Amino acid sequence: MIDGTAGVNGRRDADEALLDNPQALAEADPGGMLRHTASAGAQVRESAALAAEANLAVLADDGRPRAVVIAGIGTAGRTGDVLATVAGPRCPVPIIGHRSAGVPGWVGAADVVIAVSASGRSPEALGAAEAAHRRGARLVAVGAPDSQLQSIAEQARAPFIPVPRRAPARASLWALTVPVLLAARSLGLVKVNEADLAETASRLDADADRCRSAAESFVNPAKSLALGLAGSIPIVWGSSPLATVAARRFGDTLSANARYPVVTGALGEAGRGRVGLLDGVFGGLAEGERDIFADPAEDDGEGTRLRLVLLRDGGLNAEDDTDEPLAVEERRADAVQTLAERRGVRCDVVTAEGGSALERLASLIAVPDFASIYLALAHGLDPMAVPAITEMKELSNQ
Repeated sequence: MIDGTAGVNGRRDADEALLDNPQALAEADPGGMLRHTASAGAQVRESAALAAEANLAVLADDGRPRAVVIAGIGTAGRTGDVLATVAGPRCPVPIIGHRSAGVPGWVGAADVVIAVSASGRSPEALGAAEAAHRRGARLVAVGAPDSQLQSIAEQARAPFIPVPRRAPARASLWALTVPVLLAARSLGLVKVNEADLAETASRLDADADRCRSAAESFVNPAKSLALGLAGSIPIVWGSSPLATVAARRFGDTLSANARYPVVTGALGEAGRGRVGLLDGVFGGLAEGERDIFADPAEDDGEGTRLRLVLLRDGGLNAEDDTDEPLAVEERRADAVQTLAERRGVRCDVVTAEGGSALERLASLIAVPDFASIYLALAHGLDPMAVPAITEMKELSNQ
């Protein structure tokens, strides 16, 4: 079902009319990436139920760990970023993402390793699980049932959460993330309750409905975002640590689904250098030379310009002792929007909503996820089949 061997096909210019033709969209998406992405809310519910059956409570028997290592690559590695931002700066232990085989040299019996792999066979997760078992660290594994990863977890007598693989990993973020969060909850590191999960799932369902293929572009936020990005060089910045995770996730999906080059990161980091892109040859210089009377249809690609996407998160607790950093983040976001406007660089803003960190993160991820797929389809690209990914794996495995 999951096949990346299709040839390199598509078109340089986006077909805007296609996005308002549900039948044509369905034909252009034979692998069903839109359908898989719309299942995000269901993924939250299913993974929560599967994690409840995995006896994660045993993790607490040895008390609080010294550190937690999240081992995985790609989307699996992003689950560690989600855990770190949901846990927040007050988390009592460090949460460390590890994206290469094995584990850091200091990992030992005082630590917890969470190995994550959608396929259950990525070298990074397998190597980490084996190393954790050898060193006596507590292990949790998340991945496809009946996989190599499950076998290692069983040998180590470690909890394993079986996540059915129905789509590429990049369309399974929530299926992989929820077990990681619930394992951390069992260790006393995050406060994610059933209400948070239910509200997050509902938020994802609602956004999937707003972004459905039958909704026309002028009322569909994902289609509107995709059309705005078409033919541009996207820059995606997050105003807060939580929004930055969403920004980097958008970079992942834009690259894999739509094959667009993209600059992502934290707005604070951007203000120390990358904000200069707004002045450059694809930013203010290009916009200053724009002929307002020129026919856009005659643009041969030399007029490629930046498009800024700003993910804003005003935070949840403006009255506690974090209100000063939140105020700084808000002023910084206002400033970059003003800078973009002064230079003629178009800017899209997605604002977080929700009553918990997890729900707010979901609100920043859902629409961009759909936008990356619509952008791919507008260019005649199959978002499921990415030939370069398949060939890279084949060449690497040789």
